[in-house]
Amino acid sequence: MNSQLTSRLALLATDEHLPLLGQGLRGIERETLRVTSKGELARTPHPVALGSALTHPQITTDYAETLLEFITPAESDIALTLDKLETIHRVAYSKLGDELLWSESMPCPLPPEEDIEIAWYGKSNIGMLKHVYRRGLALRYGKAMQCIAGIHYNYSLPESLWQLLQAKEGQTGSAKNFQSESYLALIRNFRRHSWLLMYLFGSSPAVSRSFLRNREHKLEELSEDTLYLPYATSLRMSDLGYQNDAQSGLTPQENSLDDYVNRLTNAVNKPYPPYEKFGIKRDGEWIQLSTNLLQIENEYYSTIRPKRVIRSGERAIQALCARGVQYVEIRCLDVSPFDPVGVNLETARFLDAFLLFCALEDSPAIDADQSLAYARNFAATVKDGRCPGLKLEREGQEITLEAWGEELLQRIQPIAAMLDTQHGGTEHTVSMDRQKAKLANPELTPSAEVMRALAQHGNSFARFGLHQSEEHARYFKAKPPTAAEHAYFEQLANDSLSEQLAIEKEDRGSFDDFVAAYKDSKLCQP
Repeated sequence: MNSQLTSRLALLATDEHLPLLGQGLRGIERETLRVTSKGELARTPHPVALGSALTHPQITTDYAETLLEFITPAESDIALTLDKLETIHRVAYSKLGDELLWSESMPCPLPPEEDIEIAWYGKSNIGMLKHVYRRGLALRYGKAMQCIAGIHYNYSLPESLWQLLQAKEGQTGSAKNFQSESYLALIRNFRRHSWLLMYLFGSSPAVSRSFLRNREHKLEELSEDTLYLPYATSLRMSDLGYQNDAQSGLTPQENSLDDYVNRLTNAVNKPYPPYEKFGIKRDGEWIQLSTNLLQIENEYYSTIRPKRVIRSGERAIQALCARGVQYVEIRCLDVSPFDPVGVNLETARFLDAFLLFCALEDSPAIDADQSLAYARNFAATVKDGRCPGLKLEREGQEITLEAWGEELLQRIQPIAAMLDTQHGGTEHTVSMDRQKAKLANPELTPSAEVMRALAQHGNSFARFGLHQSEEHARYFKAKPPTAAEHAYFEQLANDSLSEQLAIEKEDRGSFDDFVAAYKDSKLCQP
C-alpha cells in the first residue's frame, strides 16, 4: 500500500472525518430494449403514458426509439438508488401492455436496419438536434449498435472531502481545480484496473447472430442463432461494441482536465474524410450534425467520463470548463440478466469500494505506451477473461489475471472495511469475499453463469434472453406501483408532455440556424 493511500485512509478513518464517506452521491442509468412477447424488437413508438422522452427526468430513450433509459435521482446510499430504480421499472411495466423489457446488454434478434427506428424527441429544435445526432450515429456505426444496453454508474465524493485532502496535503490552487484533478486521478486509476470489473461483472459472452449484420468477426458458433467466445466476459465491451476505426485513434488523455477538454474539443472540430463523404444533408434532410470525428463530445464512447450537471443550453465540455468535475460516470457495466433491474446491491457495494480506492490511491500520469497497455489488458479480459492462466501486462512485465486481481482486492480490502464501519454492517466486506471467490474460480463469474444458462435453453441467446425477460416481467407485475407512486409518475409524465409542447411553441428560428449556433458556441470559456 503506497504512502498516499495509507495517509488518506488514516485521515478518513478518524471519528471526525469518517462521516464524509456517507455524503457522496450515487445514481444509476439503466438502458433496456422494449421487445414483444415473442422477444422481437418492439415496433411501437415510445409510450405516451411514460411521458416525453425529451423532458422526462427519469424515463427517456437512448439511441433507438425502443431503447428505454431509466435515470434514478442521486442518493447518498446506493441501496436507496436501487430502490428508486426498481420503482421506475414497476411503473414502466404498468404502462407497457404486453411488451417486455429485454434482460440482456446485447440486443434481441434484430430486424433489417431499415426497420430499426431512431429515437424521436418531437419537432422542437433541441428535439431535432437529439434526433439528427442519432441519425449520424446510425450512419457511422449502424443501427444495430443503437440497440446495445448498459448500466451507467454515477459516483461522487462530497466536496468537503476533497477540501479536507487539499488542506491536509498542502496543495495550493483553487478548490475547484483540486477537485477536478482528483477526479481525473481517479479516472487514470480506473483505466489501470477496470479490466478487473469486466472479469468480475461482465455478462455478455454470447450474442445473437443477427447482431453481426454480416460483419467480419472471430466468434465461434454456439448454435444456429448464437455466436460466442469460450472465455469471453463482455463482448459488449469488445471491438464488436460501440467502436469504429475513427474512435480507435482517440486514446484517452486524462492527465489533466485541460488534456481531456482539449482532446475532445479537437475531435469535435476535426474533419474526418470518411464522414465527409456522407455529407451533412441528403435530399435536403439532415443525416448528421457534422462531418467531424465527433458530432458532439458525448459521441466519445469511453468506459468512464468526468461529468458536471449541465445547465439549460449548455454543452458538456462547457460545464466542465466553467465549474469543474462534479462526478464520474462509469459506463462499462453490462446489464446483469439475473437481476430484474440489471444490477444488484452486492455489485454496487464493491463498486463503491473500488472507486474509492481509485480516488485515494496515488495516480501518476499515463504515457502513450501505458495507455495502450491498459487498453490491451481490457481487451484481453473482455474476450478471454476466463481463460486459465491468462496473462496481462503490468509495468512492462507479465502477470496472471488471477494474481493481479488478488493483489488489487487485498489493497481494496481496508477501504471496504472502512466503508462498513461508516455505513454499519458488513455488506462491503461480504461483497469483497464474493469477488475473491470469483478470482479463484472462473465458474462463479456472471459470464460463466450465462454460459450455463444458455445450455439450459438450447444454447440459444434469444431463448435465454426471452426467458429472463419474462421472469423479470412477472417479478415487477407482482409488485405494481402504489397509489402514491402511480400519482407521482403520472404527474411527471404529464408535466414532461406539457414541457415538450411549450418548448415546441416557443421555438424561434430555423433548425439550420439552431445547429449553426450550437456548433459555433465556444466549447471552453473562462
